Amino acid sequence: MAAVDRVAVRQRRVSLFIETFQGICCDLLSGVKRKWAFAAQARDQGSGLIVMPDPFNGANREQITSLAARYRVPAIYYRHEFAEAGGLIAYASDFAEQFPQAAAYVDRILKGAKPADLPVQAPTKFDLIINLTTAKALGLEVPFGMQQRADALIE
Repeated sequence: MAAVDRVAVRQRRVSLFIETFQGICCDLLSGVKRKWAFAAQARDQGSGLIVMPDPFNGANREQITSLAARYRVPAIYYRHEFAEAGGLIAYASDFAEQFPQAAAYVDRILKGAKPADLPVQAPTKFDLIINLTTAKALGLEVPFGMQQRADALIE
């Protein structure tokens, strides 16, 4: 019985440090579904939105950022253009850094390397862009330490 009690106590201790994460995955191709998704997030106080890399999201960044503002949903995006369009935060890989990597790959392939033998490359530099105007409109205070770490602040 004592072993069971210890496990229960451990479980209680651990649960104090676990935050729940609930996601809504939906097809945002229709305007009605987009509005529904933002309205659902807005009803769940304290929630936020992660906008994933997708050509559709990139093409509709103005509408996505305006819906986030309209429904007061804090969101993080995958490209700096979202923050420039009014999004709260963008954490984005630096495309300019990736071009030389791609050129080096092409060079190696043209010199006879088999693409299957080349290691997978991943971005090594990411930029953090914070839109302080949007944070203020959402009633959020961005900690000074986070502002110092940001690569760009939009005021």
